[in-house]
Amino acid sequence: MTAPENIMTDPLVRLDGVHVRHRARSGGLLRRDAVHALTDVSLDVRRGEILGLVGESGCGKSTLARVVTGLQRPTEGHVHFKGQDLWTMPAAERRAHFGASVGVVFQDPSTALNPRLPVRRILRDPLDVHARGTRAERERRVEELLDLVGLPGHTLEALPGQLSGGQRQRVAIARALALEPELIVADEPTSALDVSVRAQILNLLVDLRARLGLSMVFISHDVQTVRYLSDRIAVLYLGRVVEEGGAAQVTGGSRHPYTEALLSATPSLLERPDRIVLHGPVPSATNPPSGCPFRTRCWKADDACAGAFPAAAGGRDGHRWHCVHPQPGAGTAAASPPEGAAHGG
Repeated sequence: MTAPENIMTDPLVRLDGVHVRHRARSGGLLRRDAVHALTDVSLDVRRGEILGLVGESGCGKSTLARVVTGLQRPTEGHVHFKGQDLWTMPAAERRAHFGASVGVVFQDPSTALNPRLPVRRILRDPLDVHARGTRAERERRVEELLDLVGLPGHTLEALPGQLSGGQRQRVAIARALALEPELIVADEPTSALDVSVRAQILNLLVDLRARLGLSMVFISHDVQTVRYLSDRIAVLYLGRVVEEGGAAQVTGGSRHPYTEALLSATPSLLERPDRIVLHGPVPSATNPPSGCPFRTRCWKADDACAGAFPAAAGGRDGHRWHCVHPQPGAGTAAASPPEGAAHGG
């Protein structure tokens, strides 16, 4: 996907050294361990671009989405919106300005929409809460939103249960657009839909970005979908960003072994003949390994990987990775796991 030419240099949202730790009860009633949901995450969401977040379940993608939308306050670090620290803003200002500037599309539209309210009321609620215009202007805006997502007018009187899954997700997208946000965060927005409907929703999001100049954070475990939709991709593993760069850079010249393993799960994407099957213990978020978190499953790991989390490496093109033993770049012979140890059919 190619971003519009008017993307500005300054990011809309910037995360600097963000940590999120939760307290979880384990090993007995009195013991509470820390769950390291995010560790030292620094990311930019630029104006007018789609940033894709990809990784396995439990890697921190949804936690990162909550941080970006202001629903989760970081344990450490800073979240900047248009240069202002989000969590030093007065609460009223944060709700009025930042809250109205961010829309969220959740994974399952059947649970994200109130089943007792007609579509008209669902779309009008954000406008009522923020007192946008007169009642007549709000009604006109509701009709505009329905047209924007390609739904017929009679849908306004329907309940969510009377709509198909794809129609419900279109309603959810329309609701996210109600207050004319600058940023949309879409958390696995197609995973609950039939395969035949997913492409329609993805194309709708692409069209809305182009028409409205939206920034977007698109979260998925499906690398192929993220590659199709995104301008840039950030790969997460156990709460850390291990690789980041342009979509073509990350998918066409991945440098981190974990990214390589993710891409190998969809061999048709880049014509990889073999799938990389990871072995070794899956690390716990309550007791993450020292150094690189991927080292317990990585076929290239050695003692150097156990010391400290690798510093970012990369060039001026924005492609960065955190690995002591990165994969060869595009155009060079790719390093493979040992025979019989990590390749699978």
